[in-house]
Amino acid sequence: MDWFTAPGYWLSRLVFQRALAAVYLVAFLTAALQFRALLGEHGMLPIPRYLARARFRHAPSLFHLHYSDRFFAACAWTGCAVSAALLAGADSLLPLWAGILLWLMPWALYLSIVNVGQTWYAFGWESLLLETGFLAAFLGNGETAPPVVVLFLLRWILFRVEFGAGLIKWRGDACWRRLTCLDYHHETQPMPGPLSWFFHHLPKPLHRVEVAANHVTQLVVPVLLFTPQPIASAAAALMIVTQLWLVLSGNFSWLNWITIVLALSALRLPATAPPVPPAPLWYEVLALAVGALLLFLSHRPVVNMVSRRQVMNRSFDPLHLVNTYGAFGSVSRVRYEVVVEGTLDDTPRPDSDWREYVFKGKPGDPRRWPRQFAPYHLRLDWLMWFAALSPAYAGEWFGGLVERLLENDRDTLRLLRRSPFPPGTPPRHVRARLFRYRYTTWRELRATGACWERTFVREYLPPTRLAGAVHRS
Repeated sequence: MDWFTAPGYWLSRLVFQRALAAVYLVAFLTAALQFRALLGEHGMLPIPRYLARARFRHAPSLFHLHYSDRFFAACAWTGCAVSAALLAGADSLLPLWAGILLWLMPWALYLSIVNVGQTWYAFGWESLLLETGFLAAFLGNGETAPPVVVLFLLRWILFRVEFGAGLIKWRGDACWRRLTCLDYHHETQPMPGPLSWFFHHLPKPLHRVEVAANHVTQLVVPVLLFTPQPIASAAAALMIVTQLWLVLSGNFSWLNWITIVLALSALRLPATAPPVPPAPLWYEVLALAVGALLLFLSHRPVVNMVSRRQVMNRSFDPLHLVNTYGAFGSVSRVRYEVVVEGTLDDTPRPDSDWREYVFKGKPGDPRRWPRQFAPYHLRLDWLMWFAALSPAYAGEWFGGLVERLLENDRDTLRLLRRSPFPPGTPPRHVRARLFRYRYTTWRELRATGACWERTFVREYLPPTRLAGAVHRS
């Protein structure tokens, strides 16, 4: 079938696949380096405890067959190795069928992790990586030109990501319609980046222009993805520029990067296509069958998008094949942070020597400037932002975090930038306090060198010690 392939997109496919492999590599590396404290056998939300109540058909995962921390580590590092091989172009050295299987490996491994990841993996970019990764497996390699149906479905994902995010904003917080949300967003976003302070202090008229441009990019431009070239490429390029702007303004894991990767697949990059034989019949049948399945499953995300009760970041099937997306349907006006402290005193008092735990990404010391971590994802830091919004968001895991800090647990301390207590000397008590944070002004920054100003609000968790611990005499 001559219409089945689009030879002019061979370079776009190549760039897309290598960029997607890089995102996979970051995702698996994040899992390998953080899972023990978060999900391990002695973690805050242990996978074995979750598997005892989760059924395979609701959460398909290799770990239903067997779980140990060593096995999880093997899966995560295998994912890193396969992703690195794909980044280096290993799929192009294999027959077409073997290349498809190689691309399905990281998808199956990461699906296994996400489906047991619980709260730590309840983010839209997890499902987005899985949906994109599954479809990418059927793009083929150098043995054939890219299939039109797969290229179309990649644009369909990008459309739902952008259009869904635009709708949730327009229907959600009134500040999006008033063009005022960026008066607050850069200060209250989950994890500010090194330039977020400067973005916050841009003139308010420019903030209005940014929000208006966001509405155009998310509610109008996505429709142009399905128009002829070069209009579709121009639309994808505009999305890439917008996402790079977001990359500069904060730390949003790989959400912006996977969106950029999707947009790359819609670009028709100028290059002469190498000669390739026609696609084999079995490949045409397979790609069309996958396309028909995904289009059928798309009805629920479409119903959700047109509904007045639209929800964000929802998976409609346990394989995360077709999902709905969106972010920041509401924007916080005030930033709160939970500050965790410990003391060696047997009897904790307000004037005890309370020492603050330093997190890698979330705001703490007002004088410490935010750093850039994305696309690497600091899962504990992100959940600490939710904990500050309401203790209900932290009910499952915050007690486990405190318990492990009281034990000076090595794996937990590796998630932090610095512990105030040396190895072998755990704190006797740990407490948490809630502070209001705001960005300093230009004058305050010059005078104090601090980018934040914080004010004590209330006690979040009273001084706590390990159960059964006794005072030292």
